[in-house]
Amino acid sequence: MRSVTYSMGVSLDGYIVGPDGGFDWTEPDPDVFRFWIDEIRDVGVHLLGRRLYETMLYWETADQDPSLGDAELEWAALWNPLPKVVFSTTLSEVQGHARLASGGVAEEIERLRAEPGEGDIAIGGATLAAEAADLGLIDEYRAVVHPVLVGGGVPFFPRHERRVDLELVETRTFSSGVVYLRHRVAR
Repeated sequence: MRSVTYSMGVSLDGYIVGPDGGFDWTEPDPDVFRFWIDEIRDVGVHLLGRRLYETMLYWETADQDPSLGDAELEWAALWNPLPKVVFSTTLSEVQGHARLASGGVAEEIERLRAEPGEGDIAIGGATLAAEAADLGLIDEYRAVVHPVLVGGGVPFFPRHERRVDLELVETRTFSSGVVYLRHRVAR
């Protein structure tokens, strides 16, 4: 069965977006960007909330930017054909290889797990991930922890009073001080 993973950049104090809505502190160094490229290779479909989808729209045409380097072009070549499911109550259409979700997150994940296909079902966006976590649908949490305290904003982990035991699967430290933590939900 395909795993459901939640992976995002996060501040040391646990936020994916700061109190001002910014996340410029997650801009990766070349080694971290290479890591993201390698990680997206294992994804078969990506579930996104509206805000993350709108942020990632940049990559739909980024390959036309002559100033992009090889790594950015490689990311765009992997991201653009990747199937995406967008959860939104305000969008009426989406671009590229995306489709609007026809059901809730549980129904979409159940359908995707039942379909033939390879690669993880990745979830991006804290609100969508919180909903999936509340339903017990996330198999792995992957945090790319940046050495910064932002003091508030949108938390990586949902703030619900529900304990979830995790098993450490992998860690990696980058020269920039960024640390990757991969945990599997203990079942």
